[in-house]
Amino acid sequence: MISRRRVLQAGVAGGTSLVLFSGKAAPRDAGQLDPAEIEKYAADLPIPEVMPPDGADPDTYTIAARQFRQQILPPGRPATTVWGYGSPAHPETFRTPSCTVEATWNRPVQVRWVNQLVDGKGRFLPHLLPVDPTLHWANPPGGVAGRDAHPRFTATPGPYRGPVPTVTHLHGGTNGETSDGYAEAWYLPDAHDIPRGYARIGSFYEEFAKKSEQAHGVPWGPGDAVYHYDNPGRATTLWFHDHSLGLTRLNVYAGLAGFYLLRGGPCDLEDGVLPGPAPRLGDPPGTRHCEIPIVVQDRSFRPDGSLFYPSSRADFDGFKGPYVPGSDIAPIWNPEYYGNAMIVNGRTWPVLRVEPRRYRFRFLNGCNARSLILKTVTDPAAHRPAPAAFAWWQLGSEGGFLPAPVRRADLLLAPAERADVIADFTSFPVGTELYLINEGPDGVYSGGTPGKDFTAADARTTGQVMKFVVEPLTAPDPSTPPEQLTLPHFEPLGAAHLTRRLSLNELPSARLPHVGARQVLLGTLDAQGKPKPRGWHDPITENPAPGATEIWEFHNFTTDAHPIHIHEIQFQVVDRQPLSGGARRLPPMWERGYKDTVFAYPHEITRVKVRFGKAGRFMWHCHMLEHEDNEMMRPFLVGSA
Repeated sequence: MISRRRVLQAGVAGGTSLVLFSGKAAPRDAGQLDPAEIEKYAADLPIPEVMPPDGADPDTYTIAARQFRQQILPPGRPATTVWGYGSPAHPETFRTPSCTVEATWNRPVQVRWVNQLVDGKGRFLPHLLPVDPTLHWANPPGGVAGRDAHPRFTATPGPYRGPVPTVTHLHGGTNGETSDGYAEAWYLPDAHDIPRGYARIGSFYEEFAKKSEQAHGVPWGPGDAVYHYDNPGRATTLWFHDHSLGLTRLNVYAGLAGFYLLRGGPCDLEDGVLPGPAPRLGDPPGTRHCEIPIVVQDRSFRPDGSLFYPSSRADFDGFKGPYVPGSDIAPIWNPEYYGNAMIVNGRTWPVLRVEPRRYRFRFLNGCNARSLILKTVTDPAAHRPAPAAFAWWQLGSEGGFLPAPVRRADLLLAPAERADVIADFTSFPVGTELYLINEGPDGVYSGGTPGKDFTAADARTTGQVMKFVVEPLTAPDPSTPPEQLTLPHFEPLGAAHLTRRLSLNELPSARLPHVGARQVLLGTLDAQGKPKPRGWHDPITENPAPGATEIWEFHNFTTDAHPIHIHEIQFQVVDRQPLSGGARRLPPMWERGYKDTVFAYPHEITRVKVRFGKAGRFMWHCHMLEHEDNEMMRPFLVGSA
């Protein structure tokens, strides 16, 4: 158990004083359910079903966000009130993670995303989790003039309890600004009791609604937005999640996330080459699936089954104030949060019953801040490795298939990263039990090796993820052994014509320098290489032209490995180099495909090559959600405004 963070003072180039901090997993007091008491491997892994479309059109959807109860903890324990997406015409589809949207290359999909966070009488529902209203956030009570702002208070406010904004981002999609899920294009539910004077929509909602209707002829309605996905990219694993300004960490933690799988085209493989089948609409009960989307998340619970998330900065480092007006430390926001229980596809520590054959797993790290190092063992307590007959073969990353399959002993995944892998159970006798464990830290990841550079996650709780149990083979496996696969032709990006130097920064309190992190920011560098931190509303500094190819250098002046995500594009990792200079090192083989999220390691320069497409306003940010919610996010503009 820990409740206080070790704080270190350090200086960086230019003399800027930065507080460098190290996070740990949630303490087990403060009314939380002890995760060591939660029964493990007591329920089967849920496999996400396919999202039903509207009527007969297979590519038109209405998908709403609602509140409901779901059995996440083991049977016999209380259900959990969560948020999730589903089809309003099919109430049984509401769950977290949501049903999967299946899309086809170059075949457009239309989704009407509806905010239905209302009760049975049409009244708005307050947030399940504590909202800090002192951040730079959507701020509906500020009205039109004060929305998307950093409100000022004369005394420390309590959590915001008003109607909740949502806006959905297709992570990894390349579909234009009006369908990207921009953080300031949020909207409230169409509730009848929205307080007078509240802003009902974000600053960019009307502009994007008008442009979208002009382009597609479909109007947006109260409490919704209509997005159009052209699906021009490579076959891959995408996912969607809420992206409201200053609320992303809470809306995603509450359950607003799901898979979006893009198939077909010249960058896919023929059916039957890879393990299958995948879930399909209308699958009969008992269908055995050998292609399975798997999202790993960390959460904490109360004894009554409800979600736990900190309601005070004191949960992070013990600082109990002064807050407003005595300091510039936000009273509720935590610089990171690490849940103490692992859930997979919406279940704590589940079991997947497999046959002695090959499986295709589409892994997603859906944690707010936790980095994962996934490994398969025969004993989760002793970490005995799986027999040599077991292998992970990674075929793809965020942007589709790699140039060639890569055999891996473990899978390192930053928040939001995906790995398309084949797991081979063909050599294991019936009855074999294997365990998927996590050797990432119970706190901030800074790179390195577990047991040497950091302590691995608690082997009793967050160090365990799920269990595989081998059952009898029911049908032959026609898939191709991964080491024999020839993946689709891979065409790298061409030469870049501009390099941008960008900074990653942590800022301490200006008034209480020994407290810890106040904000985490992106920025630029000056001519001398000194960081220039910038906030969300500072003038845009990244303005590439449509079709331009650039190198973006992330200069990380912090002690965290930040997962950096750039919207609307897929990039290639070029190399990494110490900030102090020295040799550049090429990315590992599993990072040599197309990506949309990359680890920028501490005190290093991480270089990525980016080709920009459609003109418009987009975002880039750290995908540690607590970071992006307090200024570690910047807009960029492709082309002219």
